[in-house]
Amino acid sequence: MHLDPEAVSEKVKELVQPIIRDMGYRLFDVEFKPERGWVLRIIIDRADGVTINDCERVSKSVGALLDVEDPIPSSYILEVSSPGLNRELKKVEHYDFFKGKLVKLVLREAIEGKKEITGYIDDVTEGIINIREKEKGGVFHIPFSKIARGRLEIEEW
Repeated sequence: MHLDPEAVSEKVKELVQPIIRDMGYRLFDVEFKPERGWVLRIIIDRADGVTINDCERVSKSVGALLDVEDPIPSSYILEVSSPGLNRELKKVEHYDFFKGKLVKLVLREAIEGKKEITGYIDDVTEGIINIREKEKGGVFHIPFSKIARGRLEIEEW
């Protein structure tokens, strides 16, 4: 049986988004990939953070919904987790959600001579991520398509 991980992820996302939102969380991402068998990873977030108890609550509710709807035609392991402190930013919406936060970007090609930029997300408009550089304070207007990897950075005190 051939499974399309992207199609499964999208279908699951459509099913679980309302229930996760109603529980007071934000659906950060859905991943369906082969690891030790198939793993369905649902990543949730909330402004004040996510605890293990939050993951358990969401896992029970989402698990019950997926048992009824049965969108995946094979066995899989369900994991519910938070994105973590150094979370990877994979979508434009992730950058928008974390406006004001410190990020490190690795670019596909240099912009103004830089392939890596560490700075604060000032704004996100029409797929352009505006980053205020941490050290020098310059502002970069980076198209999302030019970002190879983006990750939140932990602020040092």
